Parts: sequence; C-alpha cells; structure tokens
Amino acid sequence: GRLDRKMDHLVCFMGGLLALGAVTDPQGFHSPRAQRDMATAKAITYTCYQMYSRMETGISPEYVDFKGDDFEVPSRAFYYILRPEAVESFFILHQITGDPIYREWGWEVFQSIERYCKTKIAYGSLKDVRNTNQQPEDRMESFFLAETIKYLYLLQDPDTEVDVLKRHVFNTEAHPTRTFDHFQGVA
Repeated sequence: GRLDRKMDHLVCFMGGLLALGAVTDPQGFHSPRAQRDMATAKAITYTCYQMYSRMETGISPEYVDFKGDDFEVPSRAFYYILRPEAVESFFILHQITGDPIYREWGWEVFQSIERYCKTKIAYGSLKDVRNTNQQPEDRMESFFLAETIKYLYLLQDPDTEVDVLKRHVFNTEAHPTRTFDHFQGVA
C-alpha cells in the first residue's frame, strides 16, 4: 500500500524491453500503444544515462530515489558492481532507432569504466561512485564480461552482424542466438 519511488540499475533493462515491444507490437509500430511504449523506453533509458552522467566518476550507483522531479542517491546505494542493464538498453535503442546518442552514451560509460574500474589484470567494482580517488575492489562479476562489455562492444561496432530486429535474440547472459527462421539450411 506504499509507493516506493526508487529505481534500481537493474530496471534499466526496461528501456530496451519496451522498445522491442514497440517495434513488434501487433497493432503496428505507429499505433498509439507502440508509440507510447517507445517514448517510455527512451525516457527510462535517458534516466539510466543520467544515473551515470551525474556521478563524479561517470559511473551509476546501484539505485536512486526520486524526490519531486529529480533523483538522489541514498547513502547505502553509492556502489557499482559493473552492471549491464543500461548499456543493454543503449544497444537495443541504437539498433532500433539508429540515433547516435546511444553510442555516445555508451562510449562515455565505457570511458568511465576504463578510468575508474580497470585494474592491472581485469576490472573491479566501486564502493562509492562519487569518489574519483579510490581503487576498484578485487571483485568482478561474471556478467561484466558476458554482458556489459559485450553490449558496449556491439554498440560501437558499425559492422556488427547482430540484428535484434530480424535475426537474433539474446538470452539472459547476452548471448545472441539466431531466430528459428535463420536456422533453415543449417546442418
């Protein structure tokens, strides 16, 4: 019975999900419902980008709380564990719209990860996305390489054969799989 005005980084996948729903809407992409979903997809994804761009490191906190027309980061949410959801939505929206802003946002996120999360041998989580003078933790989640880096790479690759609209779907670990109609003729 209580509204929690909180948005986790995990929710950032919704931008891509809603965009895919809009382009595959049975009523057609130009239907009011699909256009509503696409507008919502872009707005959610923009909020996710802001979660990165407003932090001193350019790295998103785990979640934010909305206060009025803006958000703030609670003291218990300043950590970052190399999550992929925002860059997943950047990739999907770029594939659907061709808008270069999503590539630019992805490049900014990549540069921040390189600057603040890279270690001598890998990448690590951050305890506080406001602190530009910290060392990354000695911890890298498996989804970082399987998803975060993969989406960032595909987002910047103009020649990628991965096509989320016609040829591929992604499983939960961002492995592209060809759709059934693209398996025909494969032994």
